[in-house]
Amino acid sequence: QVQLVESGGGLVQPGGSLRLSCAVSGFTPDYFAIGWIRQAPGKQREGISCITLNEGYTYYRDSVKERFIISTDNAKNTVLLQMTSLNPDDTAVYYCAATKLYWSLDPNDFDSWGRGTQVTVSQ
Repeated sequence: QVQLVESGGGLVQPGGSLRLSCAVSGFTPDYFAIGWIRQAPGKQREGISCITLNEGYTYYRDSVKERFIISTDNAKNTVLLQMTSLNPDDTAVYYCAATKLYWSLDPNDFDSWGRGTQVTVSQ
């Protein structure tokens, strides 16, 4: 069974940067992509980025393009999310999740989830 564990969240000032990590284990060949999904207080979950595991193709929600970069390490057992130019609207719990689709930004398409890591952007 796929297991995903997020780390790297914390408190950061507006304009700052953070790097989130997602350690993946127990992966099976029927999973094709890993995504980052966030949930802000009082809001629904939203997919913000996704990477295909074989080709490394990347996808982003418009609100994070040019600011966030998703990547995998050489062994492909860690998925990273480099976040820059953070603003208070980025405050949320960030989850990594796995999908059996080729790629997606719809949280409903992901069926294995980590427990999340809190990111707070504030003065």
